[in-house]
This record gives sequence, structure tokens and C-alpha cells, in this order.
Amino acid sequence: MNKNIGYLIALAIALIAPFVGYPVFLMKLLCFGLFACAFNLLIGYTGLLSFGHAAFFGTAGYVTGYALGTLGLPTELGILAGVVAGALIGLVMGKLAIRRQGIYFSMITLALAQMVYFVMLKAPFTHGEDGLQGVPRGKLFGFIDLSNDVTMYYVVLAIFVGGFALIMRTVHSPFGQVLRAIKENEPRAISLGYDVDKYKLMAFVLSAALAALAGGTKTVVLGFETLTNVHWTMSGLVILMTLVGGMGTLVGPILGAFIIITLENKLSDVGGFLVRTTGVEWFSTLGESVGMVTGLIFIACVLLFRRGIVGEIGAAFAAANRKKKVA
Repeated sequence: MNKNIGYLIALAIALIAPFVGYPVFLMKLLCFGLFACAFNLLIGYTGLLSFGHAAFFGTAGYVTGYALGTLGLPTELGILAGVVAGALIGLVMGKLAIRRQGIYFSMITLALAQMVYFVMLKAPFTHGEDGLQGVPRGKLFGFIDLSNDVTMYYVVLAIFVGGFALIMRTVHSPFGQVLRAIKENEPRAISLGYDVDKYKLMAFVLSAALAALAGGTKTVVLGFETLTNVHWTMSGLVILMTLVGGMGTLVGPILGAFIIITLENKLSDVGGFLVRTTGVEWFSTLGESVGMVTGLIFIACVLLFRRGIVGEIGAAFAAANRKKKVA
């Protein structure tokens, strides 16, 4: 019940957010939050560490951008095309990768994702290093004009809530319980008669499709797509988001995504404020040191918050409840 109240409060805040903050930035936060949740479904609940999720995120962005900008498809069909493309790549990558475990699985996903990156670099429809520019938002279902940022925000919020609800339903379903069993003790799951490879593949494809949904939506929001979103560094970034927020928690990846993306976009503003406050000119370089700051945050989380922010908070509350029961 407490969790449901928390979700309702978060939804209420999200509904009024575009009237307080910058809608485009908020939409970017939601897209990356969904991306991190999709990745967390795989690593946090199935125990599979993928280094190739940028392939789904970036490919969906390119396919959606091409479908809207060149083919002139409606917005909903453009995003759907991106999701289908991401899911198909996820199916191929999954079939090849799930035959291995541990670091071998991770390295296969990384190698296959880099192949996708080079395809996107050379494919004519992606325009190489220039990327896709001027992707139109269009009209959703033919009558909802998405050129208005506030209208677009509520569409993105609906997509985010729908994706998050699907993840929540999956985690708490019998299918999700099998995924947890595979993560905790795969040989035992096999001995109980479960087709582990089939469950892994289904989780991989679902995670890829949700990551593609986030990537396609982000392209519609920003109006462009570049190679950055399909590069291996994007896979590293979503891993960082998940670890910072709390792997294996529902809201942890969202918090981690919000923190990392906010740092990337607002760190220079913080530096400017510190310069004006302290008079130390060095702080003006903070905007160019995002990688260093996020690296320090990652180190701090590994050393001090190994469960991530949400995971540590949850562990603290659980410990306090145990003490009350003992007392």
C-alpha cells in the first residue's frame, strides 16, 4: 500500500512537472529512465549483464527517425517500427548470446553491438557521422499535435508509465519469478524442469523492445539521432545509471538515470553558480568534466553504496524493521 501511495505521489509530481521545469529536458529524463528500467529487467531480475543495449536504443532511434522523416509514417507507426527493429535485433543477439554465461555473454553482446554500430555508420539511411536531423514529431493518431512541448511531454509520460507498468507486471508475474530463480540459482531452475534458455531469450527480447521504445521516443522528442546513441559508451552509461540507482529495484534505475542525465546537462550551471559564489574560476571547468564526476560517483557507489541508492535505503528500512520486531 505504501508503495502504491508513493507511485501516486510520483505520478502527481510528474503531471505538474512541465509547468515547473523545462519540458524537453524532462522528456529526456523519462526516456533514459525507461531505458535504464529496460536494462535493469535483464541484469537486475535475470542476472544477465549486457554490454550491447545501445544497439537497441540507437537502432530504434534511427529507424523511427527514418520512418518519420523520409517515409512520412505517422508518429505512432514510426515509434512502433523502431520497437520492432530493436526487438528483432534483440532476438538475433539473444539467440547467439544466451548460449554463454558470465563474462562470455557480456563480451558477445558487446561484439554484436559494435557490429550494429558499424552498420549504422555505413548505412546510407543513417547519414553516417552527420546523423538524422530535423525528424518531425508529426501528429499522434492523426489529431494530437506533438509540436507543442507540453503535449509531447504528456505523451512521453504515458509511454513511460506504460513501459514501467509492463516491467512491474512482468517482475511480479510467474514469469518474473522464474527469472528471479534463474538469477539466484540457474542449475536449480533447470532441475525443476524450466527451459532456462527460453526464459532468458524472452527476457532479453522484452528488455530490447523496451529499450527500443525509449530510443524511438527520444528521437521524436529531440528531432535528431546520432551515432552516440548506438555507441558502446551508451551501453556503459545505462549500466552506470542502474548501478547508481539500485540494481534489482523497480525505481532505482529511474533515479540513477535522472541523476546521471541531470549531471550531464546541468553540471556547467552548477559550476557557474560555484564560480559566482566562491570566486574560484576552476569551477567553470566542471561542465567539461562530466566523465570525471560520473566516474567519481560510480566509485563512491561501488565502495559505499554497493546496492545503489534505492537498494541501500531499502536495506536500511529492512534492518530497522527487524530491530523493531526483536525489541
